[in-house]
Parts: sequence; structure tokens; C-alpha cells
Amino acid sequence: MALTVAKPFKEYRELVNSLDSRGMFIIDHERASRKLSQVGYYRLSGFWYSCREIERDQNGDVVIFHRKPKRLEKFLPQTDFDEVFKLYLFDKRLRLLFLDAIERIEINLKTVLAHELGRIDELAYQNSDFINPNQLKDYFRNNQRKNAWDEWSRRQGSELSRSKEDSIMWHKNSGREMPIWVVVEAWSFGTLSKYFELLKRTHQNKIANRLGVSNPALLVRWLQEMNILRNRCAHHTRIWNQTANNPIGIPTGNAEDAQYFSRFPFAQDNKKKIFSLIVIIWYLVQKIGPNSDWIQHIIQEMDSFPNLPICYKSSMGIPAEGCNIDHFIA
Repeated sequence: MALTVAKPFKEYRELVNSLDSRGMFIIDHERASRKLSQVGYYRLSGFWYSCREIERDQNGDVVIFHRKPKRLEKFLPQTDFDEVFKLYLFDKRLRLLFLDAIERIEINLKTVLAHELGRIDELAYQNSDFINPNQLKDYFRNNQRKNAWDEWSRRQGSELSRSKEDSIMWHKNSGREMPIWVVVEAWSFGTLSKYFELLKRTHQNKIANRLGVSNPALLVRWLQEMNILRNRCAHHTRIWNQTANNPIGIPTGNAEDAQYFSRFPFAQDNKKKIFSLIVIIWYLVQKIGPNSDWIQHIIQEMDSFPNLPICYKSSMGIPAEGCNIDHFIA
């Protein structure tokens, strides 16, 4: 049986008129129509969604739909199309800043990992002796036998076979084995972070210490969240008010990283927000490039946050006292 189409097609001007009739303030309909034609109605709808009124039952209680407050079509007062588009641009600039920082972390991690392991074995990525024995055990999923090391090996092998990098093609054409410092250039961030997760603790410690991280298990979790964030940024997906599946881990004790994180008053819910990743990424970026001014650009963007009802910087996990440069640079 064919499903019915949820909503009929509308031209851009019809969409603008619809937004207007629902209570959105639009000073220039032609400009709004042009922006919808450039960006897309449904991409922008994610940025005005929070500005829609919340449905309440006859007792005044919020109606919940799929574990979230159900929204009405009508917009809250002072919902301005221009401010919505500013929020879209804010999110875009934030994504570009994150991509810049994660690129630095990815390249540095590849360099450190290849150097530390290559010192022991040029073909370490083929050698299961480097892998935590627990990651070599078979397990069953969907009635199929799985093995984390075997799955990773197939994944990185596939990336290697697809790579057209000059250094990799030279090794392929010469029939020589590729050392780990060549191979890592073909790895995606996800493949890189998974390999770090598979390693024995002794190897993880060496690599984590180079990044100033006292507990490699925390670095595993950070890399997982950064990989998700990187993918969202690379696919132009809204990030400013997104919530992670799991809270980030925070170092404890007297180590250098623990002292840094103690400057930030993390509530449990805020550990799932984008601000927690700003804190993590800045810590790692400082270790890689002490003269980096990345955090200044982040704070500059926070100061440009647009004015929309119900859209607050606290939705990013920023504490009540704000995003202060003094917290980041001691």
C-alpha cells in the first residue's frame, strides 16, 4: 500500500506567506524567498523549530510527543526571519571552526600514533600483538560471528584500496609493504579513532601522554564524540543545540588535564552539549599548537549569538556566567 504524501508541494513565495501567516516577522518577503531558494525550507526549519509555541493540554501541562514537547504551527512572538537566518550563519561559522580544530587533532594524532608504533614495528597496523586481547575475542551480533579487530582491518583495508594519494600509489605500484606512517594518511577519522580504541593500554598511554591526556580511556570517548561532531559538520548538519548520546568523561585527580577541566562548572546535562566539546577540543589544540587563537574565534562567535525567543546559549551547555576567556587561558 502506497503511503500518502505528508504535505503538498509549495513554491518559495507560498512558503514565505505560510511562515508569515503563522506569526513569523518577515520584513522583506523577497529576501526571505531568496534565502529559502538558497538554503532550503527544511534546513532552515531546524533553526526556527524552537521558536514554535508548545502545545498544552486542558490542564495546562505540556503535551509530550516522542519524548519532547509537542510544537504548534504558530510561532512565538518576536520570531524574526532575519534572526533565524543569523542563527543558521552562526551555526555554519561554528561548524567551520570545529572542522579546523578537529583537522589539527586528527593530523597530530596520526603523526604521534604512527611515530610511536612505527618505532616498534613499521607494519604495526597489521600486527594483532598491538591490540588489546579483549578486542580480539569473537562475539555474536544478529546471529553472526563478529571480531572487532577483523572488522577494523577490513575497514582500513578498504580505505587503503580506494586511496589515490601519491605516496600510497607509489607503494602499490612498487609492490612494497606500506609502513604505518604512510597508511595512516588513507584513514578516516573514524578508522583512526577506532584503531586507538583497539590498542593495548601500554600503547594508548604513550600516545595519550603526548597529547597531555592522563587517562587514555577518556581520550577514546573524546575521539568518538569528535568523530560524530566532525561528521555532522562535514555534512552541514545543525550542531549548536544538539545533544550527545553520552556525557563526556572529565579527568579527575591532580594531573594537568584534570586541573584544566576543574575550571569549568560542568552540570551533568551540560556534559552532553557542544560546550563540553569546545572545552575538550581547546585543551587538545593547545597541546598541539600553544600559540593557537582558536578559542578567541569561538568566543567571538558566542558574542554574535542572535536574538530569538527560547533560543539561548545555555542550550549549548554554556554555564550561567557565560563563556569567559579567562576560563580557557590561565
